[in-house]
Amino acid sequence: MIFEDIAGFSAALPGMGAVAGLDLGTKTIGVAVSDVMRQVATPLCVIKRKKFTLDAAELLKIVHERDLRGLILGLPRNMDGSEGPRAQSTRAFARNLSNLTELPIAFWDERLSTVAAERALLEADTSRRRRAEVIDQVAAGYILQGALDRLRFLG
Repeated sequence: MIFEDIAGFSAALPGMGAVAGLDLGTKTIGVAVSDVMRQVATPLCVIKRKKFTLDAAELLKIVHERDLRGLILGLPRNMDGSEGPRAQSTRAFARNLSNLTELPIAFWDERLSTVAAERALLEADTSRRRRAEVIDQVAAGYILQGALDRLRFLG
């Protein structure tokens, strides 16, 4: 089931259990996971994109291994709030994924998440090569943490 708003997603979640945040890029999917209390987001990994069926299989493997209870996809809106091709691609990914899992799926406005992740990595004096390797999972962490903070507010 796909939720446009985090409140509906929150209502569909069980009381406890980890959720994942996803930063969908054209070449990679950054993955971050929460603790079971849904307080803290931790960057986990980057999935190299191949084709949807393989990407979804790898993602669902993580879902099962970590007993995840929901998925939050970063929705790449334009700065004016409109949606372009990348947002449409994210929505299509969510629709296709919802056919493969019963987990609730929500969108979270990801504007500036990659900028914030890049800034944090620069402040941590991370090398250019290492930044390129981890930027997507760190961005997923920013997406997930924003959603977790909102879920706590709704709680």
